[in-house]
Amino acid sequence: MTPEQKLRAAASASAAVRELAMAGIRLRHPAAAEREVFLRYAMLTLGVENAVMVYPEARPLVGT
Repeated sequence: MTPEQKLRAAASASAAVRELAMAGIRLRHPAAAEREVFLRYAMLTLGVENAVMVYPEARPLVGT
């Protein structure tokens, strides 16, 4: 496998994991708009403190 193929495979796997995580968020929060799903994903991946620092509109979602 060439380095380019490895990079493409890793990027594809990363995208698949991201989509699975966001699908899980949608299942737990069926009324959530796409922006809320994104903010919840940011809190999951960045940690709550960092996500709120970067995306202050995520603060109301903390603890819900």
